[in-house]
Amino acid sequence: MRWQRLSLALLPVSVGLVLASLVLGIATIPNPVLYARVDLGNLAWVAGLVFSLLAGVGLGIWEVQASGCRRRIADTRTQASNERRRFLQRLDHELKNPLTAIRAGLTNLANGSTETARGEALKSVEAQVLRLSQLTADLRKLAELEARPLERAPLSISELLDEAVTLGQEQPEATTRHLTLTLPLAPWPVPDIPGDWDLLFLATYNLVDNALKFTRPGDTVEVRASDDRTHVIIEVADTGPGIPEDELPYVWKELYRGQGARGIPGSGLGLALVRVIVERHGGQVTLRSRSGQGTVVTMRLPTM
Repeated sequence: MRWQRLSLALLPVSVGLVLASLVLGIATIPNPVLYARVDLGNLAWVAGLVFSLLAGVGLGIWEVQASGCRRRIADTRTQASNERRRFLQRLDHELKNPLTAIRAGLTNLANGSTETARGEALKSVEAQVLRLSQLTADLRKLAELEARPLERAPLSISELLDEAVTLGQEQPEATTRHLTLTLPLAPWPVPDIPGDWDLLFLATYNLVDNALKFTRPGDTVEVRASDDRTHVIIEVADTGPGIPEDELPYVWKELYRGQGARGIPGSGLGLALVRVIVERHGGQVTLRSRSGQGTVVTMRLPTM
């Protein structure tokens, strides 16, 4: 836009200089004033030519920039369309499986010859209904997070992590894992940060819950915190099976569930919720994993 405005501003200047050169150049009286007029006319002609060239170059640059901008907009729209299509495909897959299981369970419930068979069929239906309910609740929560105003109040990271780990220790998986919390005391504790307690607690607990669900009995899950003056760093690390390298680019996608998630309850929205919450707080979240060794999820949140 700057080149466009400059080029348009130069055009009348160029035209004016060319006209001035013509006016000055047509004088025919043989005296000193004549030569001055001729020199000024030549100078104005050259200046007009230069300004015309600059205006042309400016318009050309503007056209190139405008073309690039239109191409980027088209690419963004195409990418958004592809993302939406992939999301709907994943949503269709996530809905189809429990609905198929519910239909099968209802058939078994109707045809069950014994009370035990009917009871098992009813439990299966209830489990799938609960899964659908959790999926829709997480989808609604993810949509609300995009527009929900944040309560930027000072909060204690130490207290938040302590509560998240305490709640995690109440999960059935925690009885067979080593869940620990490490908070620095020397030379200073982790500083408070401005943020929404409920949302950051949800993000932290989701990571703890994921680590417990995707590890094996005897594995270790560590929650730890530190700071680097400008950010508080929260890590949730585990010694679980890890994530295959080819799946790492997709772990933040909504509803994405890798090979290792099969048979493990979940909506595939946990990490997507974490990402949105951290980014709404002006932070960054990353994931490192080695297949067969474990996974580390790191949240970086700005300090006060």
